[in-house]
Amino acid sequence: MNTLNLGEVKKIILGGGCFWCLDPIFQKVPGVRKVRVGFSGGTEKNPSYREVAYGKTSHAEVIEVTYDPGIITLEKLLELFFTMHDPTTLNQQGADKGTQYRSIILSEYPEDIVVIKKIIEQLNRSGLYNSPVVTQVEILDAFYPAEEYHQDYFNKNPQQAYCQIVIAPKMEKFEHLKIFSPKKDS
Repeated sequence: MNTLNLGEVKKIILGGGCFWCLDPIFQKVPGVRKVRVGFSGGTEKNPSYREVAYGKTSHAEVIEVTYDPGIITLEKLLELFFTMHDPTTLNQQGADKGTQYRSIILSEYPEDIVVIKKIIEQLNRSGLYNSPVVTQVEILDAFYPAEEYHQDYFNKNPQQAYCQIVIAPKMEKFEHLKIFSPKKDS
């Protein structure tokens, strides 16, 4: 079991459709130190965006969230994750279809895997969703950062059509959540 010292950070890998959609949301969470978009959950080494986006690998588009568990808990991060995407659709989020857009959580911490699975069991028992949660839960093997132009995409390209049509409404939904108080832009 991993133990952390005061001020140490942890990482969690989250996939819930296009990584551009989750990236700007988690950047605003108090206690999140860094968010990187990339690929994980597959077997191919060093995949490119083109390979993953066109379904030529077994990886999913994901975000790597580095956070301070003394400020934000894993449970709160997962509450946000399950609120901001549909974890009941297999290999699809909105118009994005394919295994690269599956709902997936990866962690290097076995104790976190136990917590994640318990939360999914609770969600399935709660009746919150009409269908069962299909989110994959796995021990992290590797995370591969996406090319630099994908990092912080929404904030760099807010007027791009995909950002306006798909991501902006998710950001608006996030701003209205009562899960916690989002960080204000500096």
